[in-house]
Amino acid sequence: MTLLELSWQFFCIGLFTIGGGQVAITLMYQPFVEGGLISAEDFYSMVAVSESTPGPIGINMATYIGCNLFGIPGGIITTISTVLPSLIIIMVIAKFYQKYRSNKIVDDMFYAIRPVSAGLVAVAAWQVLRISVASAAVFSVSRLVFLVAAFTLLLKTKVSPILVIVLGAIFGLIFL
Repeated sequence: MTLLELSWQFFCIGLFTIGGGQVAITLMYQPFVEGGLISAEDFYSMVAVSESTPGPIGINMATYIGCNLFGIPGGIITTISTVLPSLIIIMVIAKFYQKYRSNKIVDDMFYAIRPVSAGLVAVAAWQVLRISVASAAVFSVSRLVFLVAAFTLLLKTKVSPILVIVLGAIFGLIFL
């Protein structure tokens, strides 16, 4: 894959990412992991780092993959390519939204996008869970125990998710 092809791939990902960064991860999986450019384990390591670093996960992933494949220029180009469609769409919507916001068809279109976005986020969550915890290649009881403990901690207490991320990093350094 050339840098131009990579740029186009991320432009398309940015164009069809409706629902946030988790959706972008779903759209990145096929061309990069199934396409043989990145191993599944490396991809989900990138996901973990991208979730743990400041900024939107989809853009962090684009930067990470671009840097991984083409160095710093690749990271810069993939980041711009990912953001550009949103910038263009927001500018177009802003121009016409006030005029058409009370239009029933426009309102229905925005309403219909919601379940699609939720489904794409669910697929991304399932893929991360499947690779990071349930995959036979990386399965360990300690990972499963940490997953259950972190999930319980987040649901039953008011502990900050940031603390759970830090604990996960420490856990990974010590046990994995």
